Amino acid sequence: MSKQTDLFFIAVLPPAEIQEEVTAFKEYAATEFNSKHALRSPPHITLIPPFRWASSERDKLIRFLEGFTFSPSTIALTLENFDCFAPRVIFVDVNAELLLQQMQVQLKTEIAQHLGIEHKGPFGFHPHMTIAFRDLVEDVFQTAWAYFSTQSYLRTFAVQELTLLKHHQKGWQVDGSFLFAE
Repeated sequence: MSKQTDLFFIAVLPPAEIQEEVTAFKEYAATEFNSKHALRSPPHITLIPPFRWASSERDKLIRFLEGFTFSPSTIALTLENFDCFAPRVIFVDVNAELLLQQMQVQLKTEIAQHLGIEHKGPFGFHPHMTIAFRDLVEDVFQTAWAYFSTQSYLRTFAVQELTLLKHHQKGWQVDGSFLFAE
């Protein structure tokens, strides 16, 4: 008999007002370019991509996140304009703050050591906030990119916590937020 598992990922979420603005970009992509899939999760920067975890051991995952420490305890991030992974993904670009990259490496290392959660995907860490992907058809991508590449967007916010997201039938929902302390 196999253990029941849930699907999780760990991310940084911006403040509510920035989430609203980025969600508006996602809604525009859904309406104008028929790319709705990004609306299944709140605006976020993925730190640890989706992984399966035994439902019965959720507390162990929570304890790990509650105990995660990083110094300094605040990272300033800037979202600036848009970029893409042609021919399917359009996103709000994140200026790759060195501290964010260091924190992600530390988190990735510690979660592998303590919980055995490892990501062996083909892509490295490229911080971004997706607004259109997966269901953005290649034929429409050029039109969508022509629009978003001309838009300006600039916001800065402080990162002080990690967010655990859990997959439910209709998408991803916040399952907990965890301050990282020095």
